[in-house]
Amino acid sequence: MASASLFKPSPATVLDKSNWVKGQTLRQAPVSVVRFSAGAPSTLTVRASSYADELVKTAKTVASPGRGILAMDESNATCGKRLASIGLENTEANRQAYRTLLVSAPGLGNYISGAILFEETLYQSTVDGKKIVDLLVEQGIVPGIKVDKGLVPLAGSNDESWCQGLDGLASRSAAYYQQGARFAKWRTVVSIPNGPSALAVKEAAWGLARYAAISQDNGLVPIVEPEILLDGEHGIDKTFEVAQKVWAEVFFYLAENNVLFEGILLKPSMVTPGADCKERATPEEVASYTLSLLQRRIPPAVPGIMFLSGGQSEVEATLNLNAMNQSPNPWHVSFSYARALQNTCLKTWGGRPENVKAAQEALLLRASANSLAQLGKYTGEGESEEAKKGMFVKGYVY
Repeated sequence: MASASLFKPSPATVLDKSNWVKGQTLRQAPVSVVRFSAGAPSTLTVRASSYADELVKTAKTVASPGRGILAMDESNATCGKRLASIGLENTEANRQAYRTLLVSAPGLGNYISGAILFEETLYQSTVDGKKIVDLLVEQGIVPGIKVDKGLVPLAGSNDESWCQGLDGLASRSAAYYQQGARFAKWRTVVSIPNGPSALAVKEAAWGLARYAAISQDNGLVPIVEPEILLDGEHGIDKTFEVAQKVWAEVFFYLAENNVLFEGILLKPSMVTPGADCKERATPEEVASYTLSLLQRRIPPAVPGIMFLSGGQSEVEATLNLNAMNQSPNPWHVSFSYARALQNTCLKTWGGRPENVKAAQEALLLRASANSLAQLGKYTGEGESEEAKKGMFVKGYVY
């Protein structure tokens, strides 16, 4: 019979708001190690991050009832495109003004539990000189950080991409934690019209798993996001088939890399037809296919499923989320939206100081609608025509 020795660390330090500032010394508990050895046919070593307790607590905080994630991690280039759409130049001052508008919306924390930031924003202050991270924490919103370095062509594939950024990720993650971030995001994509090739799926899954392990080792809850792009004429059954393959591969490699499932969040695409498919799906159909996918592929140990909107209109994304919450789920099924929260807000603002209050009200309206959808109580009444407009852009990338 195999003998076993168990070494338990003292509970990992869970930081309160006073610890979420740059420059403080952060205590770490020793690594927990479980070894099965003597007489066993093979040696099994399982290591849990010294941040394990904190990771679980952070994930549960983000996955809290009636709340979801505001994705405001657009790169400077993509943020520039958003600003250009309202006639503003892409300058740091304009980016700062817009991000200040978002994070200072009164009562935002009632609906938003986490905010994904771009690196510039993590270190940025508001126009009034207050650190953005501090303002988020005051609202009860957990700061997060985009850590990937973007998509590049995948050699040997069918004109597909892979996500770069693993080099130096450990040291960057440690610095982000010190600055106040408590979760991370890494986005890679899978294209159905381009295959997807087995190579592209495997590369996406492996990259996500390595990122997740490195993030957890440095105190950041990883958001795992293999986005299945909406491009294409395929029907919803094809999307379902591909999504099953992708998520099977992702969880295989997450397990291979000893990732703590209770300390991650997922950011999947909803299962929908391709954008150019003539047969559209109702919210009930999207919910049925998407929940079937989750039930077949996602362990109930995962605390939160934070869906991306993937180019859906504001109302469409909310209706689909609401349909998924009409019955109990083993996970917190919620949202991590960018344009589906910000589109009307940005257009309402238009870069004019006198419009800030109205723009913030537009943001809060969308946030509250998705809060209701997370609780399964959204009706869609009183929505503007602007919120109903489709926003799909082929192959969009951050």
